[in-house]
Amino acid sequence: MIKRWIYFIACMAGGATLGWFAAGLGGLAVGLAGGAAAWLAADTLQLTLWLNWLRAEQINETHHMMAVNEGALRGAWRDIAERTHRLLKNRDRRYDELQTRLDEFLSAMQASPSGVVLLDHDGRIEWSNQMATEHFGFDAQRDVHQHIANLVRDPAFKAYMAAADFMGSVVIPGHFNTASHPVKLSVNMHSYGQGRKLLLSRDITSVELAEAMQRDFVANVSHEIRTPLTVLAGFVETLQTLPLAEPERRRYLGLMAQQSQRMQTLVHDLLTLSRLEGSPFPGSHEWTPTNALLAQCEQEAGALSLLLTGRGQRLQFESGPVCEIAGVQAELYSAMSNLVSNAVRYTPGAGSVKVSWKLLPDGRGEFLVTDSGPGIAAEHLPRLTERFYRVDRSRSRETGGTGLGLAIVKHVAQRHGAELLVQSRPGQGSTFGLLFPSSRVRLTSTQASMTKASV
Repeated sequence: MIKRWIYFIACMAGGATLGWFAAGLGGLAVGLAGGAAAWLAADTLQLTLWLNWLRAEQINETHHMMAVNEGALRGAWRDIAERTHRLLKNRDRRYDELQTRLDEFLSAMQASPSGVVLLDHDGRIEWSNQMATEHFGFDAQRDVHQHIANLVRDPAFKAYMAAADFMGSVVIPGHFNTASHPVKLSVNMHSYGQGRKLLLSRDITSVELAEAMQRDFVANVSHEIRTPLTVLAGFVETLQTLPLAEPERRRYLGLMAQQSQRMQTLVHDLLTLSRLEGSPFPGSHEWTPTNALLAQCEQEAGALSLLLTGRGQRLQFESGPVCEIAGVQAELYSAMSNLVSNAVRYTPGAGSVKVSWKLLPDGRGEFLVTDSGPGIAAEHLPRLTERFYRVDRSRSRETGGTGLGLAIVKHVAQRHGAELLVQSRPGQGSTFGLLFPSSRVRLTSTQASMTKASV
């Protein structure tokens, strides 16, 4: 500012001097006015240059630096331009820092496993992450500024928004929800800022399914145990209150023993499942010969067949080449015997059951159980390994099944890297099998020597 005053006084003095020399005292006033006009014109020019410089700042930052460096601005206006440039540069740096922070924050929300939607004070979408677009079927670009109520039309969600009580959450179907593949979302709303809202969505389909399975499991276990307990309690009460002849007494005791065995089998299968789910996967250091496993299965199948049919079905066992399977012997036997016993239980008295072991050309081992039973409809096949799932509940209970056999087989197969094979058609019987990987199957040393000798 001092420089401006110096320039102003210099212009006034110069104008007065010129007027004095030109016209004496009469020209002094004219010279002063001329000096002031000259200073004002020069200052106005500097102001115009500074304004042009500011306008250029919006286009290209290097342009203003050129204006400053070329010396177009002088004096106080040059100082003003330099200080303005520093302020603008600091502003740009702070803006870039804030923009970087915002981008990092949005990237973090984009990577969130939950859906995130930012709403303005009117409930219109300002931003949404990729997960939210999948949950609700949004288009991240097209649906910006659309009202959330126009895009999420579930009645429960509308009631949740209308109540404006966001202390809890609401469960609604997801965008890809179908009858065969249900999708459930848990939606929470949180207020922030000046009337804005943060909507969070979480896919709880697996949680809902796990809870439903747990409820079904408890209900099924309770039902399976309650039935034999009811029978036992009734027979005990009968034996305690009524004088029975010896034949009737023996008959009642036999039925009680049968129900007790049924509960023992159920508890054994439940403990087996629990042990399979809670223990580490088996290694490959323990090898079990296949002929021993098939011999045990054949002995058990013969006894069960006689018990159920009185005269037994046609049982055929083909042990194939003597191999060894890497894994836990008790688990392998449990899986194979469950497949064999299921075939015996569901095959009529005049039917047949064929059990075979094969070593495939690629080194894998195949255990197959084929029966001539009633077969299974296609809609039941995907659910056969569910706990307590039965195609024919009455038939299963009559034959002593617990509904856990195939669940045990599935877990044993997974633990040994095997594949559970299922083929069945109504009226044409069923084939169940286990396909073991080549890494867990090998010929015994004796069998290997015989194979080399024959070659």
